[in-house]
Amino acid sequence: QEQLVESGGGLVQPGGSLRLACAASGVTFSNYGMNWYRQAPGKERELVAGISSGGRTNYAESVKGRFTISRDNAANTLYLQMDRLIPEDTAVYYCNARLLQYSYWGQGTQVTVSS
Repeated sequence: QEQLVESGGGLVQPGGSLRLACAASGVTFSNYGMNWYRQAPGKERELVAGISSGGRTNYAESVKGRFTISRDNAANTLYLQMDRLIPEDTAVYYCNARLLQYSYWGQGTQVTVSS
């Protein structure tokens, strides 16, 4: 059974940091491209960052220089280090695993940036 479980969300003040984690099971993690998406209230889900099976990364313009995506294939875990957070980063953050026609999603973790 394929499963992705996010953790690390919470409430943080503007300028603060959070580190999200996504633990994968039931998939050969190292073969999958992994992504972080987010969805703010009233908005569509958007791609935040991605990392290929080979380690190439890409970022949305809005988070470049502030967020860092990484993966630990030995631990079957995906990370998103979020620094210099701003209120506009408030959203539910979702982990996604993708390989060919296969795509799996986590349940999401809430990130709220507010003073």
